[in-house]
Amino acid sequence: MSAPLLRALRVARRYGELVALAPTDLELHPGETVALVGPNGAGKSTLLSILAGGLDPTAGTVERAEGLRVGWAPQRPAQYARLSARENLELFARLGGERDPSGASSALLAELDLPDDGRQSGTLSVGNRQRLNLAIALLGDPQVLLLDEPTAALDPRHRREVWERIRAVAAGAGAVVFATQHPEELERLADRVAVLDEGRIVFLGPVDELEASEAGTLLA
Repeated sequence: MSAPLLRALRVARRYGELVALAPTDLELHPGETVALVGPNGAGKSTLLSILAGGLDPTAGTVERAEGLRVGWAPQRPAQYARLSARENLELFARLGGERDPSGASSALLAELDLPDDGRQSGTLSVGNRQRLNLAIALLGDPQVLLLDEPTAALDPRHRREVWERIRAVAAGAGAVVFATQHPEELERLADRVAVLDEGRIVFLGPVDELEASEAGTLLA
């Protein structure tokens, strides 16, 4: 197996006595897609935030391949409500060192069917704000995508478009980790699945082995 693009080594997160994430190991290799599933509050968002570098672990480390580009779409849209979709994209593109912020923004606005009429993003529909969140994550053509329930508020057409983007990143020797509450996305997209419960990974393996495991009952 090729060297991992990203590796979490015994990462954990505590808030006082509360264990949000117990010590956890996870490797992400080129060409693979890993789904994170489990009940609300199981630790999925915490793990994604640590992998993305948006949250410091209280223990453990995250290793990245040299020069790795990571895109992160958190569950709550990370955008400026008073800026338009284009203004948000151009701002984040400049912050990320994009050579052509306007061109990159135009391409993503068109690809993700986002409005380009100057409306403040805070006035957009939930689905549009979610797609803008994904567009921001895609700036700079990241090799690894970390997505927290990226299709939760999307209609069927836009869900399929997100699926195609996930497949394209993996097919291009990148990798994706995504949290989901949609069982069909496991079969359509995931090579492996990690089931979390009470801050611990209780199953990590191929999707077709999940149903026979004890962890499969958590998704019933």
